[in-house]
Amino acid sequence: MSSAWVLGRTAVLGLGSEGQTFQNLTQRPDCVLNYASASLWPQVERLAPLTGRSPVPAAKVARFRFEPDKFGAAGLTPVASELVKADRVSECPIQVEARVLDARPLNTGDASLVEAAVLRVHVHPELAAPDRRHVRVAEWSPLFYVFRHYVGSGEELGRTFRATTPRSATATATADVGDVVVGRRSVVDVIDAPAVNVTPGR
Repeated sequence: MSSAWVLGRTAVLGLGSEGQTFQNLTQRPDCVLNYASASLWPQVERLAPLTGRSPVPAAKVARFRFEPDKFGAAGLTPVASELVKADRVSECPIQVEARVLDARPLNTGDASLVEAAVLRVHVHPELAAPDRRHVRVAEWSPLFYVFRHYVGSGEELGRTFRATTPRSATATATADVGDVVVGRRSVVDVIDAPAVNVTPGR
């Protein structure tokens, strides 16, 4: 996957058309977006040369290999989702359960676009604000993939005029994720979709 962004309750994914991921999403619409911390870059890189497609497409055969167990190959832990059939990655501090609404190739033919509805969001406790409505932005160092390099994040440079929380330089800096109530299996659930669960990591 080359890109993913969320606006409201819709996630939009950009990915190559030749990989197995696009085929999987067109046939089985359940998916999970796992947001990794910077410290997980070695595990993410272990996934980079792997494909779930067998035989490996001709364009990839020189540098990729077929691997049916990507969790095992990367050293990551699968955990069952609550609303979709796809597993979440326990080590990722933010996990978004979603269901594909539309998947289509782009006009160029070498890339595809997937639109998915966000159903539930899981957040590790160390990132959850006490009000169980926000994520502590300052407590998380997300992993970014920039021009084929893995990088983390530095100090906050500024904030948009629409921000409703303090600057992340403070210990209480948060980002709005929605109204939540105490849940059964984890610390919080959301009242209506998308739900937010605060769940323990590994």
